[in-house]
Amino acid sequence: MPPSTNSHGTIGAAVRPAVGVALIDGVPLVREGLSALVHRTPGLRWVGAADNPALAVRLCERMRPDVVVMDATLAPRGQLSRHLATSHRVVLMVDDQHLTTPYVTNAITGGVRGVIRRPAQTGEFIQAIHAVHSQGRYMDASLAASMVPPLARPRRPGGSYQRLSQREHEVLRLIADGLENQAIANVLFVSVETVRTHVKSILRKLASRDRTHAVAVAFRSGVLTVDDDAVPRVRAGDEWR
Repeated sequence: MPPSTNSHGTIGAAVRPAVGVALIDGVPLVREGLSALVHRTPGLRWVGAADNPALAVRLCERMRPDVVVMDATLAPRGQLSRHLATSHRVVLMVDDQHLTTPYVTNAITGGVRGVIRRPAQTGEFIQAIHAVHSQGRYMDASLAASMVPPLARPRRPGGSYQRLSQREHEVLRLIADGLENQAIANVLFVSVETVRTHVKSILRKLASRDRTHAVAVAFRSGVLTVDDDAVPRVRAGDEWR
């Protein structure tokens, strides 16, 4: 029996099924652009597009895409992305309005698998789609760095606390939002043991008895602000509209 060949005529093993991609976006030019990109990219298959939540749900239920790319402006409170993430791998495109740690954290804890800048290069979109489909996670590196504000050096009478690292600051903000170690690990794409190590370091640097004390010290000293703790939550029973 002759060996199998793929669509490009290469002899080898059986070709893997193409990754089905759907787009949820209200801008026609964006929908047309991503459609063209997917159609010309080997290994991807265009499933379709929708420009509002109702059509998005119907499209995903009917066509069952492997990866759903969606605009953050269609999920301002996260309801639609949470709904779709229950049965699909969702990549969220964020613009400057939604490029905040609280919004992105809420999206990831709600099940979103990937986050990418809306004006990303075409190669980044392809990378995000493949990474989410094969590895389950993707976070744009430049986006992750831009979400972290400049670190403050906390002061106290009679001395000063040690400076927290960027990652420790991220962990502390998530602790302040009420997340436990496993949830923090999921948000930051690290192991629970790594989170525990960061927590121990935070407690030592802030001279704190426990996590609650560390948060209190951080707010008093200016390491954290009220906005850092303002992660929006979707109440049980809320539905997208």
